[in-house]
Amino acid sequence: MNVPKSDLPRVVVIGGGFAGLNLVKKLRELPIQLVMINKHNYHAFQPLLYQISTSGIESDSIAYPLRMFIKKQQNFYFRLADVKEIDPDNKIIKSDIGDLSYDYLIINTGTKTNYFGNKEIKKHAMPMKTIPQALNLRSLILQNFERATVEKDIETQKFLLNFVIVGAGPTGVELAGAIAEFKKSVLPLDFPDLDPNLMQINLLEGADRVLPPMSEHASKKSTKFLKELSVQIHTNTIVTSYDGKLATTKDGKEFATRTLIWSAGVIANRIDGFNEECSEPRTRRYFVNEFNQIKGFKDVFALGDVALMISDDYPRGHPQVAQPAIQQAKNLAKNFPKILKGETSLKPFVYKDKGSMATIGRNKAVADIKKLQFGGFFAWFIWMFVHLMSLVGFRNRLVILISWIYNYTNYNKGSRLIVRRYSVTKRRIRTNAEL
Repeated sequence: MNVPKSDLPRVVVIGGGFAGLNLVKKLRELPIQLVMINKHNYHAFQPLLYQISTSGIESDSIAYPLRMFIKKQQNFYFRLADVKEIDPDNKIIKSDIGDLSYDYLIINTGTKTNYFGNKEIKKHAMPMKTIPQALNLRSLILQNFERATVEKDIETQKFLLNFVIVGAGPTGVELAGAIAEFKKSVLPLDFPDLDPNLMQINLLEGADRVLPPMSEHASKKSTKFLKELSVQIHTNTIVTSYDGKLATTKDGKEFATRTLIWSAGVIANRIDGFNEECSEPRTRRYFVNEFNQIKGFKDVFALGDVALMISDDYPRGHPQVAQPAIQQAKNLAKNFPKILKGETSLKPFVYKDKGSMATIGRNKAVADIKKLQFGGFFAWFIWMFVHLMSLVGFRNRLVILISWIYNYTNYNKGSRLIVRRYSVTKRRIRTNAEL
């Protein structure tokens, strides 16, 4: 990787997510050679990906260049690479641009979309875990509208304008609300020759309610808000197949759609090389102790979504959201001076739950903050403030704030651009007879 040799201990951080970002901010002041490796040269604020896909904001407003952290910083290197394997016995990282040895290794590679082994759904569904995927979805949504305007057959128009979202967690609920707002405010302006009543938004959830990780209050409120936006909710519904044209559920329901968005779950983005006992088979998360050390290793750590820290309070591990990753990174950074000195009196990690939130369109959101539960405009305001302040970089905060003010005051979304056309591979519009 062309990283110079050094007498300082080499600390390698794999991943530029919330954990990696907060970790390197603290570690770069220590007497170490710090190397950060990531697949992309930017940090992406994933909670706002759904707003890119629904034309609310542009992609560069939630991305922050990782090389900004190495400006005027000695012994700090960034490498754009895809890590393929780790040899923990010999302390070597193997990537697509070469190998690199390490003294200490911190893995925070996050999660990827979980299709639960269904190859057909993986091939045809639209994921939304990265900025390129969000841009693909935005293009497909807009292309569907454009295609529908030139179709004379009503059933074909319905096929193009039927949006099916699988998974009613925070991502699915927020996406359903945003698409519904698009239908309400943008569709009549941009596509006056389309009948808005032909557009449907179907939200499918395998559990018995939307937002299963949140409180019953949040679930009931969000259900009410979604129904007010004409979103059709299908609980206790599990999708078993989707061929790019027809989605079928376990109970026999069928949805003819060109756009099936998969937000039904995630799985840890584990790197090969460790023994099987180091990770949990179902979630693929690394087993870590209270100091975030991977089982069996003192010099290898895992943070955030890819780490499974089991405790009495969290027998299934911490939730795979931003706060555990951020807090684990800060705790490890405090311990690292002692780790470098070989000390064992480390501070164990204790998670402080700051609550959960989800927004469902304009002036509508739900929030569970400790024992308090909010719904409506106040929760929506809290959601906006928290997300705005969580963005990296003053420019991004300013751009997002301006975009939100513009969208709110004009009942409009300004990023309705098909920057690159999305090709629906081996899919075709079904004829009226087929439908």
